[in-house]
Amino acid sequence: MTPNDRPTSRRGFLGSLAASAIAAGATPHWLSAAERSIAGSMTRTHRRSRNDDIQLAVIGAGGMGMADVQTALRIPGVRLVAAADCYDGRLTAVKERHGSDVFTTRDYREILARDDIDAVIVGTPDHWHQRISVDALRAGKNVYCEKPMVHRIEEGAELIRAQRESGKTFQVGSQGMSSLGNEKAKQLLEEGAIGELNYAEGFWARNDPIGAWQYAIPEDASEETVDWNMFLGEAPPRDYDPLRIFRWRNYRDYGTGVSGDLFVHLFSSLHFVTSSHGPRKVMAQGGLRYWKDGREVPDVLLGMFDYPESSAHPPFNLSLRVNFVDGTSGSTFLRLVGSEGAMDVTWTDVVLRRNKSVSPTDVFLQAKSAEAEMEYQRKEMLPPAESVYTAESGYEGAHYDHFMNFFNGVRNGTPVAEDAVFGLRAAAPALACNDSYFDEKVVSWDPEAMEVL
Repeated sequence: MTPNDRPTSRRGFLGSLAASAIAAGATPHWLSAAERSIAGSMTRTHRRSRNDDIQLAVIGAGGMGMADVQTALRIPGVRLVAAADCYDGRLTAVKERHGSDVFTTRDYREILARDDIDAVIVGTPDHWHQRISVDALRAGKNVYCEKPMVHRIEEGAELIRAQRESGKTFQVGSQGMSSLGNEKAKQLLEEGAIGELNYAEGFWARNDPIGAWQYAIPEDASEETVDWNMFLGEAPPRDYDPLRIFRWRNYRDYGTGVSGDLFVHLFSSLHFVTSSHGPRKVMAQGGLRYWKDGREVPDVLLGMFDYPESSAHPPFNLSLRVNFVDGTSGSTFLRLVGSEGAMDVTWTDVVLRRNKSVSPTDVFLQAKSAEAEMEYQRKEMLPPAESVYTAESGYEGAHYDHFMNFFNGVRNGTPVAEDAVFGLRAAAPALACNDSYFDEKVVSWDPEAMEVL
């Protein structure tokens, strides 16, 4: 992967892209690295020579894009060579942090025109995810795209096709997918630790201004320092508005609301743990309860989902909640409930609880048990009622592991867990929540054919 000069046909390449683009009492256990299914690919290796580095570019150098860069550069053999963003201040910051030799541009197509770039991070607002990812794959780049991978469900088919036709690695950035917590939960579920799954629930809450998308507006932001038309892309034209570019998650033209931002994480984790392809019915309710700052999306959202029986799991139901104003400031969990127990899952911990045979408050069952014990029944050894699994000290974290998986795919062609098909199956029910909420309807979704019915 030796860096080469930029192609002489750059102008022609940009022209071809332009047409398509701007359009307790617990028993503790360790979640050790030895337990993961991808243990062999997770070990650190020696630093490769510079000519063997994966040459990386970031498109969308804002908060999440640069957080991704920071994590990606911790992986041995990865080097940042280019960045694109609509706001000049972010490009200046990239050079200040990563060196003046990093190529910067307002136009992402200039990055795709370079033949010295192996992989790109797409950290733009949601309405650009699909277009840039498709363009990048067709330009021969490997792509790490932030979630959700599409802004509208119908965009998914073209991106799946582009990944397949390109033969390149494409991974969606729901980093919890690669966590020790999810891997342990998947193992426990498959071993029958909670019996037969019948219900799941997830919860994500934030109440701090940044977490609720009240991002700071740069003092120098203006029509001179911002490429407003590039930001808009195929979104409806309107006059320059700094709130819309720097707080874009609040607006439906560019973001996907709390469901696209947070529910999609929970869907990704749930589908990984259960090997599910998704629900068949989606219903959502909520409202704008606190952040009445001109935003167009609710700050409280409740979703209900019906999962059909499949070869991987029995039928079950899911409920999801997001609350931006309840005071817990970031609490998140996924709970799976089965016929014999339940487990709470985070990216670093799993708490497994097994059902008690008789509830201390159930008088009827206590009486029946007393009758049964009149005949001698020998007692047996029981497992602990609660077991806690936690990541061992020094764990690099889900974000690191997710990028390790991506770059292993780039180097070796190994498949990634969250490709475009998985990404659409996680994104679609999250986006269907918006349709259900705004249109006040139940959305029917075919998780196998990946179509709205």
